[in-house]
Amino acid sequence: MLSTFVIVLTTMPAEDAAAALARTLVEERLAACVNIIGGVTSVYRWQGEVQQDRECQLLIKTREDLVEPLSERLRALHPYEVPEFLVLPVAGGSNAYLAWLAESLPGADGRSPTADR
Repeated sequence: MLSTFVIVLTTMPAEDAAAALARTLVEERLAACVNIIGGVTSVYRWQGEVQQDRECQLLIKTREDLVEPLSERLRALHPYEVPEFLVLPVAGGSNAYLAWLAESLPGADGRSPTADR
């Protein structure tokens, strides 16, 4: 069960945009939960220049087989030209939390991740 869950990282420019994206991903069952961490400072190179911006970091909890539809949906909704999209494996967790993740994602009840769109 452990190897099927992943955490996807992305950033958003503002908390309201982050909350809207998070709600959409959970409502569409592409994510079980999205944590929004506000007040993140990102320093990065973009188009040959070093940039610094305030952003929100999103931690998206999902399942490995949902990564591709999640990626497509995130690209469609995201305001950045090249949004962060990093997939990290979940190496462990409490049995109760992992069971909740499984129940919160499609498959437990046979519903498609896009059924509510």
